[in-house]
Amino acid sequence: MSLPSLKYRPDVDGLRAIAVMLVLNFHAFPDAMPGGFIGVDVFFVISGFLITGIITRELELGRFSLVEFYNRRIRRIFPALIVVLAATLVLGWFWMLPAALVQLGSDSFASAAFLANIALWLQSGYFDVESAKKPLLHLWSLGIEEQFYLFWPLLLMLAIRLRMSTIAMAAMLGIASFLLNVALIGSNPIATFYLPFTRAFELLTGAVLACGWINVKHSSAASSWRAWIGVALIAVAAGFLDSHRAFPGWWAVLPVAGTALLLSAPAAWVNRVVLARPAMVWIGLISYPLYLWHWPLLVFAGMIKFAPLTLLERQLILLASVLLAWATYRFVETPFRFGMPSRRKMFSLGAGMAVVAVAGIIVVWGKGLDFRIPAEIRAMANVPVQNAQWRVHQCLLDLSRETSFAEDCVDRDRRPLVLVWGDSTAAALIPGLRKAQQTRNFGIAQLTSNSCIPALNADIPSTPNCRAINDKVLSLAREIRPDIVVLHGTWEKHLDNVAETVVALKQSGVRVVVLGPVPFWRRGLPNEVMRYFMLHHRLIPERYDGAAPSGYDAIMREKLGPLGAEFISARDALCNAEGCLTRVGGGASDITVSDWVHITEKGSEYLIAAVIDRLLAGEAPASKPR
Repeated sequence: MSLPSLKYRPDVDGLRAIAVMLVLNFHAFPDAMPGGFIGVDVFFVISGFLITGIITRELELGRFSLVEFYNRRIRRIFPALIVVLAATLVLGWFWMLPAALVQLGSDSFASAAFLANIALWLQSGYFDVESAKKPLLHLWSLGIEEQFYLFWPLLLMLAIRLRMSTIAMAAMLGIASFLLNVALIGSNPIATFYLPFTRAFELLTGAVLACGWINVKHSSAASSWRAWIGVALIAVAAGFLDSHRAFPGWWAVLPVAGTALLLSAPAAWVNRVVLARPAMVWIGLISYPLYLWHWPLLVFAGMIKFAPLTLLERQLILLASVLLAWATYRFVETPFRFGMPSRRKMFSLGAGMAVVAVAGIIVVWGKGLDFRIPAEIRAMANVPVQNAQWRVHQCLLDLSRETSFAEDCVDRDRRPLVLVWGDSTAAALIPGLRKAQQTRNFGIAQLTSNSCIPALNADIPSTPNCRAINDKVLSLAREIRPDIVVLHGTWEKHLDNVAETVVALKQSGVRVVVLGPVPFWRRGLPNEVMRYFMLHHRLIPERYDGAAPSGYDAIMREKLGPLGAEFISARDALCNAEGCLTRVGGGASDITVSDWVHITEKGSEYLIAAVIDRLLAGEAPASKPR
């Protein structure tokens, strides 16, 4: 037994079932299966074991052909992949915003060229939030596998020709790959995760097992021990690892060694009785299309719902994945994969994959096929941040570059003087205040800084100079002696420090008005406009319930009111029982928020008009504009 037997092993398909179920559960129920991503590592070892066994056997018999090898790979990989890529592009046409569809087109091209791992390495990490929105994220593993098989058959052919030991070559390359993985995991974890050089040791572990099969003890007792240890290693990896650990690194030893041990023990009870059960074998047979289908369905379901999926919804999506996987296996994969080998099949599949790649390029070139969307909807969805009146770099400082305000940030000759103190959302109030100056006599002092709320003595890690600039604003406030200070910002943290600001200002005898947070659109109001059109084929209504709910107004009133601050709710001015204000007309410039939280000029004018009477005179708020 110099090489593994050609006889079909149902336990290998059972092991494939374990691998794909680990991945599916990780993607659908990450809290329940935090380490399920190791299912991909299980697949890698299985692939290296099976493919290396086939290649070395044919090499020993003198009948190995590179053309036929790649013919088999194409007939194995291409049919289901072409179907899934094409279906994903079609779903993207119906449900994706142009920018997201551009990304999908790029990813489709990369996947069709088996370069998805390289593309994802250049873009981001596997576990970050943005990656979770990419329908083709999971195809990085196919890229690694096919890149490996571009070179591995050639190296095996060279070893046979030079009469080298194939097991020694596989072991040396595997050790080198593993050491490279360990060396880079700390300094460059994303590259280590995605590059074939740092992942090759997993496929080479299976290759070493195939080449060294003659040295494996196949007695029942030895096989059982190895199988149970393998099960334990995979179980520990699946239950103990999570996305916060540096992976692969040393942790990859657990699933890789566990898989190799199970593959080495076909006579073990675990393999014969558990892995070889018909249900497990059936899942293993459809594991490849099941792996392809499940992630795009999860991503698009969340995209269409525009909210987190419930447990039942995720379960139903996995069921749909199983049904699609079976249909793909039965009606797409099997006809191409089995039967008499045919060069015609190879060329037709290659042409089909080329068509998918070209379609991806067309999507990118066509800017996400934005002609799908009416011009007025596109314009509203692409409205820029309207900061022309914010006096950026003068009265709205970028604290990484500036720490001094311009002289004209204060209307020194006008009273009453209203000082606006806060972050960029406070600067967004200026257009509305300037509009109000046309009918009311007051001056404006704008002392605002990006990402820096008016919270004295607060250290904000993302804005290192915030504490210093707030001290400076307080000093300037004592110098210019405003009549009213308006505090505004994204009030998520540091409320105790905001209270310190209120106390310090009240000691100076000024009137302090705290304007509560504007509604927060979780995915951005422009995206809501586009999504609403895709769902309903009309412009979003003037009021819509898509903004995030908030109970922060009550907390701020309770905290700051007793200190002498007057609280005005921006949310009450912009929202009612029907929802929050999305637009004040039908044009692109009429949208009220340009991203998640920055109000536009029209939004600013509407908000200030609603609160200006109370802001200037402390009177009850005037009736809201329609």
